[in-house]
This record gives sequence, C-alpha cells and structure tokens, in this order.
Amino acid sequence: MIDLHTHTNISDGTDSPRELINKALAQGITTIGLTDHDTVGGWDEAISALRPGIDLVLGSEISAQTSDGISVHILGLLFDRHESELSQVLTNTRENRIGRMERIIGKLNAAGYDVTMDDVRAQLSEGATLGRPHLADALVAKKIVKSREEAFSELLHNNSAHYVSHYSPTPEVAIQHIKRAGGVAIIAHPFASLRGRTISVESFAPLVAAGLDGIEIEHRDHSTEDRQLCREIINTYELIETGSSDYHGTGKLNLLGESITTPENWEILASRATGGKVFRA
Repeated sequence: MIDLHTHTNISDGTDSPRELINKALAQGITTIGLTDHDTVGGWDEAISALRPGIDLVLGSEISAQTSDGISVHILGLLFDRHESELSQVLTNTRENRIGRMERIIGKLNAAGYDVTMDDVRAQLSEGATLGRPHLADALVAKKIVKSREEAFSELLHNNSAHYVSHYSPTPEVAIQHIKRAGGVAIIAHPFASLRGRTISVESFAPLVAAGLDGIEIEHRDHSTEDRQLCREIINTYELIETGSSDYHGTGKLNLLGESITTPENWEILASRATGGKVFRA
C-alpha cells in the first residue's frame, strides 16, 4: 500500500515521526509519504526510524492561497530541502503562523473564550509547526469544547467569525518552487468543500502551466461527485491520480492506508523527481 500524505507531531499530527513509521509498518504500508505542514523538521527522525519493509517519501504540505483568499494545499514530494527559495517560503509561512494565531486568540477572547497563547504553546511538540489544531487542543484542555472536531465545527472553521487568513504563496508559486527544488507537486483534496471555499475547474490551467503533476483524488473529504470532477480534470490535462489518508494520528479520524496511490501512478511520479530520493533501510 502506498500512502503519500501523512502528518506527525512536527506539525498537527499526534505521532512522532518514529511512531508514524512503526504504525505504517504494522498496517502493511509499503510506501509512506511524510508531509508535515510547511516544514521538513521531521525528516531526519523518520529516516533514522526506517526498518526493512517500508519506503519513505519525504515532503511537505505547503499552505497556499489564491489571490481571492481560497486556501489550497500543495503536496511537495522528493524535493531538495536545501534549495534556498523553497526553504525561505516554508520559513516565512511558519513564522506568519505565530501572528495569525495571536489574532485568532484575540478574537476568541473578545467573544468570551478564555484561552491564551501559552495554552496553545503547551500543546506543541518541540519544533512543531503551529496551527489551528493546536488551538483546538488547547480549547479541549480547558474544557471549552470536547474534541478537535467540535472546536473546528463550532469555532475555528474557515467561515467562522474568529477566522484569520495568513501569509502563504499562491498555488502557482508554491508549485514553481517545488519544481525548481527537483520535486513533484500534487494538489491535495482540491474540492473538499467542508473545509471552506474551493477552487474552480478553471483554476487548474495556471496550476498545470506552473508544473502541477497530480491531483489527490482518493481522500475521505471528497464526495463521489468530487472524485469524478477530479478525474475529468486529470483527463483534460494528463495529470496523475493519487490517493492518500491525510493521517494525523488521533488528531483526525483518518486511518493510515484508507486511501492509497497505485504503484503504477507512484512510479510515474517518482520518475519525475530529481531533488530527492526514496529512503529505504
């Protein structure tokens, strides 16, 4: 089984990179993609945790935003982490998350919710990329809500009065940086409407022109109709179909390997990468 989209406690997952590798092995995953948000901070631990029987694909899920404020996530895989321009984009995005979090907390405080930045920091693992799931965990710890799911459905979703947008590159720029760093670029769950506004079919032409390689179709947040629309786009632009769990440990309901990529499609994707390699024990 090939699962190309997972998260650890280096961003908003709950497993360490080592725990992720061990769980993937136990679940029969043969190829696992580590794609923490806007960071490569978990790569070395994941490499050191490898054992025979599993291949490790290193990458990052890059937060992007269209000119009209629609959030888009681009999976970059097998890129050179030392490429300076992409590294700077990831750094800028992570640093902006701090000011954004402070503004969200300010809005929650104004609405009567007692939560602080220190409460949120208490939920982070060392070196982790800050995100709204950590705020959700702080709200759970303070018994304001019962779960991450409730926190997002009631207070932290993209249409909430407490939502604050953030710095991020456009999807086209994110893709261009991934390609310059020798990686492959896949748009993650593009029509997952429960997360907020989604891009249009027409938006794919400039993404393809920027170098988009594939679309993550098989994902629990895509309906049957969403998947069909994705396949029509793939046929139009000759892109590659992927499927992934978007696993976050106990942070989400998603299970390792619940959606997968075919070996044939993964072989095509991997053959396009020049910046990084697949790691094996």
